[in-house]
Amino acid sequence: MDLWERLDALRSQENDLHWRGTFRDYFNQVREQPRLARLSHARIYDMIAEQGVETDSDGILRYRFFEGEIFGLEHALNQLVEYFHSAAQRLEVRKRILLLMGPVGGGKSTLVALLKRGLEAYSRTESGAIYAIQQCPMQEDPLHLIPQALRPEVKKDYGIYIEGDLCPVCRQRLNDEYVGRVDNVPVERMVFSEKNRVGIGTFSPSDPKSQDISELTGSIDLATIGEYGSESDPRAYRFDGELNIANRGLMEFIEMLKSDEKFLYGLLTLSQEQNIKTGRYSMIYADEVIVSHSNEAEYLRFVENKKNEALRDRMILVRVPYNLKVRDETRIYEKLITESGLKGVHLAPHTLRVASMFAVLSRLKDSKKQGMSPIKKMRLFDGQPVEGYTAKDVRELRDEHPMEGMDGISPRYVINRLSSALVRPGAQCINPLDALKTLKDGLEQHTGLSDDERERLLNLIYETRKEFDEMAKIEVQKAFVFSFEESAQALMNNYLDNAEAYVNKTKLTDPITDEELEPDEKLMRSIEEQIGITDNAKRAFREEILIRISTLARHGRRFDYRSHSGLRQAIETKLFNDLKNVVKVTTSTRTPDQDQLKKLNDVAGRLMDHDGYCSECSQAILQYVGTLLSR
Repeated sequence: MDLWERLDALRSQENDLHWRGTFRDYFNQVREQPRLARLSHARIYDMIAEQGVETDSDGILRYRFFEGEIFGLEHALNQLVEYFHSAAQRLEVRKRILLLMGPVGGGKSTLVALLKRGLEAYSRTESGAIYAIQQCPMQEDPLHLIPQALRPEVKKDYGIYIEGDLCPVCRQRLNDEYVGRVDNVPVERMVFSEKNRVGIGTFSPSDPKSQDISELTGSIDLATIGEYGSESDPRAYRFDGELNIANRGLMEFIEMLKSDEKFLYGLLTLSQEQNIKTGRYSMIYADEVIVSHSNEAEYLRFVENKKNEALRDRMILVRVPYNLKVRDETRIYEKLITESGLKGVHLAPHTLRVASMFAVLSRLKDSKKQGMSPIKKMRLFDGQPVEGYTAKDVRELRDEHPMEGMDGISPRYVINRLSSALVRPGAQCINPLDALKTLKDGLEQHTGLSDDERERLLNLIYETRKEFDEMAKIEVQKAFVFSFEESAQALMNNYLDNAEAYVNKTKLTDPITDEELEPDEKLMRSIEEQIGITDNAKRAFREEILIRISTLARHGRRFDYRSHSGLRQAIETKLFNDLKNVVKVTTSTRTPDQDQLKKLNDVAGRLMDHDGYCSECSQAILQYVGTLLSR
């Protein structure tokens, strides 16, 4: 990249955004592109929808706008987009405050930040272009210049809907500077920017004794009162409160329910009437999306207070729980670690998955379904098959606890503990056991846990380790099989020879004695039984494989043991069982002989070359599995 060329290109792009013209010029644009007159909710909905949407295998809508940033919150995201979709149609729901309620570290702030950054970027595109009256402190919609008396005709003749009135500053300028000639009022293109306080506002509560309502609604400019002679002169007022500058965009109210009542009262008229009461002026129209967030404890206290009924009735609640899918939880940690400056430390395979399993287990509620353990429930929620359960059971499990995911271990806690392990002196590789250890150590230091809760979480770490034990054994056994792949191929060839003789009702010839032999039923059944093929179904299974061989041959393709999923599983399982003792002896012996050492090196090489292990963690998992098998 040539930095200077890129800087020149960026300056050119910025210049292209600086359109200026008169209201007449702007109105002609709106006639051709009515979407320029969109209100704030419609603009945000279009921003999300234009990124694209797809439906997954479970029938859940997934919006690409949130891809790579928000994981495992599809239900909450669908509720959010549904709110904006309805509000975009100018339905009554747009006159509500959107409240995101959920546990700490659940992604509420990330979600709002994504909307804000998205708006900034969208306003820089042709599709998201937005215009305002020049020098207006509230980036006023230029269409407000059209008098109320003419708006019905504009709607009838041009199909342009106009809502709202001029702010005090623009009203005075129209009269004083332009003598009522709206067609001469200058209009410019604007770009949303939180840093420049244009179209995006953020309010965070602090000490109510020192925090003033002017942070929301602006304040009198004492330096200009003498010049203009009155506090009611718009020029003597600074319309720079967060609600003012967020006009036509988005206003984030951080931890809204912790705010003093005086800051909440102003939201009553803004949400329902879309007006702000500022200083000594009449109500000022504002078109903005108000997004707030809070935790469950604060929300419940708010709901219990009868004085809050009016504001509560003006809220749309979207619950943002913790993620309940292991694969999505893993993606959260992968993203956070990738974005860090960490270098030189290797993460062994399954490390983040094991940490995610513990986090998800801590959030799951006990099910009343017979035989439903937390591990089974975790697997089902993660989309893994569990024998005896179907998609219907998953739906019933979700309905069993509507508030599931609103408590448990925070992703913030997990990444904090992983970070502690990653930066410890001399750390070169972190494996799943290291992750479980640092998570356990953190529980002992966690001051916010009761003794019972700490004991429950320690038991979940034990359950997670047992689950990892099975994962580790399968990983090593697979490495043994793949390292001696000729064994799998030889076993398959033997099986196919016997299956072909059985189906064709012929005999096999012994390659040494030339003796004719019956098909080896014991061998075939020892393989087929690994995947539950019954005695009655064996012929159909064998015929199916021979048909597959014939089909591939007609297309010039070779059949191997991976060509048929059922046969592959059967072959691998058979080899796993046959190799169990070999794995046990080879990995657990303290002084392996040359042959055993060669096997160990072959398996370690397979783990490093194909499964993402380094020299340190490959040896660690081999030793660990050897210990497990020797118990």
